[in-house]
Amino acid sequence: MSDAVKVSETISAKVQRLAWASEVANSLKEEMDGLQASGSLNIPLEPGGWWHQYVCPQHHTELLFDPSVADATGFHCPHGCVVEGAEYRGAWLVYKHQQLARVALQAAAVYAGLRDYAYAELSKRLIVAYAAQFPLYPVHPDAQPWMLKGRAFHQALTESIWSTTLIRAYVLLLDEGVVFSSDEQQKVDIFLHLLEESMRAYRGILIHERDNAENNYTAWLNASLACVYAARGERHELEALVEAEGGFRHHLSIGVKPDQLEFEGSTYYHVFVLRAYLIFAEMAKRCEKDLYACEGSLGQSMRGMVEALAELADDRGVLPALHDGPMERLPYAREIAEVAELGLSHYAVEGLVPILREAYRQMGSADGSRCGLEALLYGETASTAISLEALVKPRGSKLWPATGFVIGRQADNPLSFLVDFGEHGGAHGHLDKLHLTLMHKDQTLTPDFGVVPYGSTLRPWFGETASHNTVSLGGKSQAEHTGRCLRFEQTETSTYAWLQSDAAYPDCKLDRHLLLTSDWLLEWFDVTLTNEEPQSIEWWMHPVVAPQSRQLVDLSFADKVQYPPIHIQPNLPELPIVGRVLPEESNVSLTYLLSSDGVQIHQTALMLSNQELLTVRTPGQSIDPSVPLTALLHRQIGTHASFIHVYRVGTGATLGSYLGGNRLAITAEGRTTTVQLLPEHGLLIV
Repeated sequence: MSDAVKVSETISAKVQRLAWASEVANSLKEEMDGLQASGSLNIPLEPGGWWHQYVCPQHHTELLFDPSVADATGFHCPHGCVVEGAEYRGAWLVYKHQQLARVALQAAAVYAGLRDYAYAELSKRLIVAYAAQFPLYPVHPDAQPWMLKGRAFHQALTESIWSTTLIRAYVLLLDEGVVFSSDEQQKVDIFLHLLEESMRAYRGILIHERDNAENNYTAWLNASLACVYAARGERHELEALVEAEGGFRHHLSIGVKPDQLEFEGSTYYHVFVLRAYLIFAEMAKRCEKDLYACEGSLGQSMRGMVEALAELADDRGVLPALHDGPMERLPYAREIAEVAELGLSHYAVEGLVPILREAYRQMGSADGSRCGLEALLYGETASTAISLEALVKPRGSKLWPATGFVIGRQADNPLSFLVDFGEHGGAHGHLDKLHLTLMHKDQTLTPDFGVVPYGSTLRPWFGETASHNTVSLGGKSQAEHTGRCLRFEQTETSTYAWLQSDAAYPDCKLDRHLLLTSDWLLEWFDVTLTNEEPQSIEWWMHPVVAPQSRQLVDLSFADKVQYPPIHIQPNLPELPIVGRVLPEESNVSLTYLLSSDGVQIHQTALMLSNQELLTVRTPGQSIDPSVPLTALLHRQIGTHASFIHVYRVGTGATLGSYLGGNRLAITAEGRTTTVQLLPEHGLLIV
């Protein structure tokens, strides 16, 4: 194998030359010393289950996992609950198997950096133990019927991800000259053979029997096979997998949109698939085949995918939880760090720096500096620190026309917006067309909440229309459909986006207009029903901090009779209406106090005739739904409604009187701007 493809040499060079790499390597060493002392580094003989069931049935939070625990039958919730049961143990075993595979890779990396052979022995012991046990795991009898069944786990998907970690550890040891005995090598060879058989069979089911080659599973089955071929030095087999139906190039062509986002419109699954591609490319490089510049049939590429992440993140580097996926989770932060480090290394995309720093903050670094295994393995060697300058580089607005996202930014305004108008997203999509994410440079005010682990009974709530910042009718969710962007333009003074949907509900058209200037953001959401039957038209807003307003009053007992709870689905909790806003003339003023430095976002709502503005108690965000949030519900019964809101940082924005003819006057700091909504042209400043 050529020197250019040996990851281990990069590790040793980093540890010798860079202070941060030496510190990280020694920290990882100390971490493993503690785990060995606890006796927790022996592989379980039971296969893992489905990690999504590792969630508290009462609080819907992910259960805690302690890596120093060797075995467990009771599983702890962050709120103090202890749950027991086979499904929780199976999910815990997933965490344990994944942790031990990670320790195998971590020990190999520490050996490569510090040359302490005890860690090579630790890594080899875990690899050989799993190789010996793998044939003894059954094809999982308890897996759910829809799953492709694995041996070591319910899902073949989980097995493929786990296997890439083990095999990366194995080839790293080989790079370092670590010798496996003939008996150990035989066990490894049997493991690789069985794994190849399984992954090939699962690919056949997915690609040919189910005609679902674009599935994110396929990218991981490919990555696992690429690891097998690289470990055995089988260049021909790996090259064939690059060009096969459902292989690397084909999956890039069908699993990623031409605008470089994964086809489901989920940020989490975008990172998920991109990571699988990068592992495949790493293994291909070992076989002297360079895939880092490979493109799909419509120009899709790994470079484009990492650039899309750099554009999607907010100014702090937080990736939006669009469609299914967690808002924040330690394993996800590690995956983001890996992808961002590799994106910096191979493509020098500086916009990844805020994302990387945020990932390291979530991994435990107080100031966002490099930490953990991902830094040691993949951190670029060209610099000694992550540059702070990249954090302040301005970005413009961006439209993803194929996926259906649009971001509005103006250089002088700390507010920005993101709207989802594209395809539903299949199994991982939400009923959320024209959802608005309102961001401040220090904190996102109205994020997409992503989703709780799939084993939670509260999962359906996070896909419903009422859990998003968009419009519903009569408490019912939208149909699965695709909206459109009718107009998108950015000038030096403003950004304008006009998004439309006419398939969310029968005989209903939704038009969301967003106009961002250097001073304020105007949102004008127009709803038209064409069947002349009045309905409850409901505009939802879910801020992460409660709105404050002197016009907001709590409901009295009598009011609660007048405002009954809102029903979304029979199996979901009721949403109680807890307050109402009393407008002064036609305006309502609300304020949101962000957690950073006392920043205030001011919102002014125009209250047209027959409209009411209420506050609603809802489940919390997906990290901890048990901590409730207060949503705004602006609603009207009729066949037409216009919901008009202005947002501003500073002293607030004041809406003047509605001028008629779809004209509006916005006054901020003594300056008045007149805006008119024209059916053919959208919003115009007049």
